[in-house]
Amino acid sequence: MTSSLSRPNADENLLHSQGYAQELHRGLSLWSSFSVGFATVSPVVGIYSVMSLGAMSAGPSWVWIVPLCLALQLLVALVYAELASQYPLAGGCYQWVKRLAGDRWAWFTGFMYLASALASLTTVAYLGGSWLWLFFIGEPPSANAQVFCGAVLLLLGLGVNLFGINPLKYFVNAGIVAEAIASIGIGVLLLLFFRNHSLSLLFEGVPATPGADGSYFSGFLTAMAVGGWAFLGFDACSQVSEETADARTSTPRAILRSMILVGLTVMLTAFAVTLSYANTAGMVSGQIIDPVTPAVVDAFGAWSERPFVGIVLVAFIACVVSVQTYIGRAVFGMARDSILPASALLRQVDKRKVPFAAMVFSTLFASFGLALGLNATAVGTLIAFGSGGFFVVFLIVVTCALLARLSGKWKAEPGVFSLGRWGVPINLAAFFWLVFESINVAWPRESLAPPGASWFQVWAVILVFSILAVLGLIYMVYAKPYQRTVSPHLHVQ
Repeated sequence: MTSSLSRPNADENLLHSQGYAQELHRGLSLWSSFSVGFATVSPVVGIYSVMSLGAMSAGPSWVWIVPLCLALQLLVALVYAELASQYPLAGGCYQWVKRLAGDRWAWFTGFMYLASALASLTTVAYLGGSWLWLFFIGEPPSANAQVFCGAVLLLLGLGVNLFGINPLKYFVNAGIVAEAIASIGIGVLLLLFFRNHSLSLLFEGVPATPGADGSYFSGFLTAMAVGGWAFLGFDACSQVSEETADARTSTPRAILRSMILVGLTVMLTAFAVTLSYANTAGMVSGQIIDPVTPAVVDAFGAWSERPFVGIVLVAFIACVVSVQTYIGRAVFGMARDSILPASALLRQVDKRKVPFAAMVFSTLFASFGLALGLNATAVGTLIAFGSGGFFVVFLIVVTCALLARLSGKWKAEPGVFSLGRWGVPINLAAFFWLVFESINVAWPRESLAPPGASWFQVWAVILVFSILAVLGLIYMVYAKPYQRTVSPHLHVQ
């Protein structure tokens, strides 16, 4: 019979074999790791944020993009699950690329990942700010008010994270309960009892708002770009691997379960709201920014608005907390290799086993991005920012894994999660999907920019991430941070 100590000892020994000491508290179970992933991907945050943009782009038929994006993004999740099983380390993609392609590419990947993750945190906090204001004030916020509420959510998330991994578990569990009510429960009720349209609406659709070339195809591509937002964050499970028991088994399971369950929940919500919301024309025309709340109120009555908003707010808070958690671990995972500025500070772990400086750093930088939200019509741009960089990072990781497979440099160890003979075909399919979606998300679209936006705003995603990439490469070439890495020998504070 296996002793109670064998598993933690095995986790710690594995961590030692990969070059690091156990500095974080390994207090997460499979369920807790799944909860972090589920709360981060978040059906509520994902679908409630993009539903109006999807409908404006491709009409009600945009809902079919949801299962398509799920199937394609699941390919990426499978590759990530395999890598997380092989290398269950804080830092996730940085650590994987380091072992697959070397220190230079690892540093650049980590740099772009942090930039993307911080943009995502900003976006989630900003979008959640509208629900915070709506809950307490009872009306949609102004641009300034939404930015203020976004900052409040960031501070709240920081406070939760600084108390350690155990309070975090309660918040993400509360988020899952909220998700179950707001997405699954309400979605089922809307479908069964409050439909206002027949299923033919999903196939016939309503003419979409003309895209750049006035075609439905253009609208379809735009909907694909915003739909990808709903399936980001599953990699959060990998960032908390060093805090997860039996990480080589639990982490890949958590990644795949959170991805699949979130995907099915998002599909349910998208179909339910589209079929139950009476004012389809208003949603497609862009007059209705939030079709979800009116659909719920119309179905259940005016009394349901405030409780529903409260439930959605809980889901957003849990998402903010989870995103902050994994960003802090990513910063810690890079800083302990001494490859970030102020690494000596950022890798510090306090008595609660929390990388407190990394948490404060990530919150501070994410707050700067809230200024983009001073234009209340820039939601599409913020979502593009929140997802664009992630797809580039996905592409780098998947490309490195594919090249390492084909060259024979890397082969998954038996006995843990492995794609086996399906590794190359799945990896290759994920590569082609990410090439497409990376270009699609970054593509300059006036429909996702504020009305009357300047060329800079239309090209903002490409310009900003290109500048970041160039600055990162310049820093890498001249400062050579990758040469400061402490691995492969054991890092001890």
